Amino acid sequence: MAFHFKFEDLQVYQKALDFVDLAYETAQLFPKSELYILTSQYKRAALSIALNTAEGHGDSNAQFNRFLQIAKNSVKECVVCSTIARRQNYITQEQDKFNRAKLAELSKMIGSLQKYLKK
Repeated sequence: MAFHFKFEDLQVYQKALDFVDLAYETAQLFPKSELYILTSQYKRAALSIALNTAEGHGDSNAQFNRFLQIAKNSVKECVVCSTIARRQNYITQEQDKFNRAKLAELSKMIGSLQKYLKK
């Protein structure tokens, strides 16, 4: 069995990984002309949520909070990417709505963890 890291137990980290899967799935719907533009940006922003959550865990509460803020900003970036994809008709309104619901959930979870760290 592979070594288990503490950050892997965080529910927000697990949800972030789920969103990475969703972002990759969604990005497959984008045209090839967007490969190095919107597709790349969307995937990188989604990855940033999970990466920053993992990277900051185990540091001081203040440092972890800083990484969580970066993750939260990446959530906003994903919202914009999803909106652009919908406006360009790369994804449906329903897909955008689904993406936004997952992102809202992530944002709330990150915010709750930030509040807990400030106690």
